[in-house]
Amino acid sequence: MKICFDTNVVLDVLLRREPFSKDSAAVMSMVESTLHTGLLCATTLTNLHYLTKRSLGEAGARQAIAACLQLMELAHVSRPVLDAAVQAPMPDFEDAVLAHAAHHAGAQAIITRNLRDFAKSPVRAYTPDQFLALQAL
Repeated sequence: MKICFDTNVVLDVLLRREPFSKDSAAVMSMVESTLHTGLLCATTLTNLHYLTKRSLGEAGARQAIAACLQLMELAHVSRPVLDAAVQAPMPDFEDAVLAHAAHHAGAQAIITRNLRDFAKSPVRAYTPDQFLALQAL
């Protein structure tokens, strides 16, 4: 299954944000073990750099981005993705871009802690703990 990660979930892991990092890391470990294919929206990478630079420094932020690129595939942001995001009935444009990039990349799930903004996403969204519970069935 292809799963796309929202920025907040990746930040939970990179910055070890409690109490969220355990479940977020568990979902990412499913990608690392090749149980699932992980996707990151291209814009997520620029956001990750910006948000981790303050805590990790420039070198640490770039190292984190490199690790993400090694583990994950990209959900590209193209003209059709942006056109769909502009028309999407989603309240947050950035989330609409991620949702439509995930959809165009063939993702079956988005992993986020922000379910409300993904309610009208073309790809179903799950919190990390919801996704883990589904995998246990």
